Amino acid sequence: MDVGAVKIAFEQRIMPLSVSAILPLRQVPASVKNSAKYRRIAKSIEEVGVIEPLVVSPHPNEKQQYLLLDGHVRLTALIDRGDKIVRCLISHDDEAFTFNKRINRLATVQEHFMIVRALERGVSEAKLASALDVNIAVIKRRKTMLNGVSAEVVEMLKDKSVNPTTFETLRKMKPMRQIEAAELMLSVANFTSSYAKALLAATRQNDLARPEKQKKVGGITPDQMARMEREMESLQRDFKAVEASYGDDVLNLVIASGYLSKLLANRKVERYLGQHHPEILEEFKSIVSTVSLDHSSETTH
Repeated sequence: MDVGAVKIAFEQRIMPLSVSAILPLRQVPASVKNSAKYRRIAKSIEEVGVIEPLVVSPHPNEKQQYLLLDGHVRLTALIDRGDKIVRCLISHDDEAFTFNKRINRLATVQEHFMIVRALERGVSEAKLASALDVNIAVIKRRKTMLNGVSAEVVEMLKDKSVNPTTFETLRKMKPMRQIEAAELMLSVANFTSSYAKALLAATRQNDLARPEKQKKVGGITPDQMARMEREMESLQRDFKAVEASYGDDVLNLVIASGYLSKLLANRKVERYLGQHHPEILEEFKSIVSTVSLDHSSETTH
């Protein structure tokens, strides 16, 4: 690979740009502007300014004009305030979809890093608490939220909406167990603190961050936790087995469905099956229909 040919996706510094030079890709609806979240963002900007810069890309046809890739709510709040200049990060990749795949989109984690950056810039915890309309104790907890959490787990969960308490539970486990727990969360799309505590209860003593300390989970007896540990081990073995064969199984199903679809397109074959093997014909149609629905769902979302 020619290192010299690699194109840097972003400028190396923050650029102040005129608000009038930034062209939004969408309008912020009135329902959002009337929401508590919008008021919270506006108050935060008023108290501590824009901590997270907007992300823009040079307009392909208009000089000195920029397309807004990320930060539509922040820009709207700045316009409502009457601000004329805003700090921006310049992206050379003008595809918002590509950008959205690269940027950290997890609200909880993003808030953590924003709080850390604000504190590093000299903003007091009290002022941050006022800006975010939360108790100062929340700021203290969010500041250290990822302490003891595996970097791999943060990467795995970065685009998910995770309950902050979930991270507190995860750091009670060793890194490898944290990763296993995150994989299970992803498999069932459940990132709540109650599910994290259930995973903690099902964690073997040796997989805890402090194995010498007997684990305690509210509402669960030691006997129940021991049974959950055994069931969890069985579940993880089954999960790994399914995960290993899932890709091949789906590929075989798609190939078989394509063959059956062509087969049933032949009216003579379909008529013969209908007359002599109607149960087989129904099964074939069911397979084709199921795969078609799955494919349609994937393309829709």
